[in-house]
Amino acid sequence: MNRKTLAVYFVTPDGATPDLVMAAVQGGASMVQLRDKQASDSDLIALARQLKPDLTRRGVPLIVNDRLAVVLASGADGLHVGQSDGAPSALRKALGPGRLLGLSVETLAQLDAIPPGAVDYLGVGPVHATATKPDHAAPLGVEGLGRIVTRTTLPCVAIGGLGVADAAGVKAAGADGMAVVSAISAAPDPAAAARALAEAWRSA
Repeated sequence: MNRKTLAVYFVTPDGATPDLVMAAVQGGASMVQLRDKQASDSDLIALARQLKPDLTRRGVPLIVNDRLAVVLASGADGLHVGQSDGAPSALRKALGPGRLLGLSVETLAQLDAIPPGAVDYLGVGPVHATATKPDHAAPLGVEGLGRIVTRTTLPCVAIGGLGVADAAGVKAAGADGMAVVSAISAAPDPAAAARALAEAWRSA
C-alpha cells in the first residue's frame, strides 16, 4: 500500500454522517475508517456505499472497523481489526485479493506474533490516553511508539489522543501518519481541523 495514504487517517465516531466524513476529506484526511459500535451492519453498508464513489474519486481508501461482512457487501477497500477480532491469516483469506487489512498493536509481543504477509499496515497505540476508547492499554508515549514502528517494515499509523502538536514527534518516531477521531469530529470546523493536521504532518 502507499504509505502516504496513512498521513491523516480519520476514524469516524459513532453516528458519523456523510457530511462529516466528506468535510474531513475535503480538509485533507487521506484515509477513512468507518467505526461505529452501535450501528447495524445494514446501516454501515448503506453509509459505505454512499461514501465510496466520492472517496474513490479523491483517491481516499475506505476502511471498515471490525466488520468483515460490511466490507464484502459494500465494496469498501479494506478491514481494520483489533487483537481479539480474528486471526489475521483467516481474515486475509476471507477478504480476498485487492483489499487492505489493518491490525491494531499495543506491544512488541503482539507485533512479533503477526504471521508474515498477513496484514498491510498497523495501527500502533495508544500514544496518549484517550476518552474515545476508555478500555485502551497503557499509553505508549512517543518513545514506545518508536520502539514498535522501528521493528517492522510494515506501514504504521499512530493512534491515541493525537492532535496537531503531536505531528513532529510521531513522524520523528517513524510512523507514517496519525489516526484521529475527536481531533476532527469534535472540532467546530472539521474540514479546517483536518487541514491543520495535514499541514502539520507535511511540515513536520
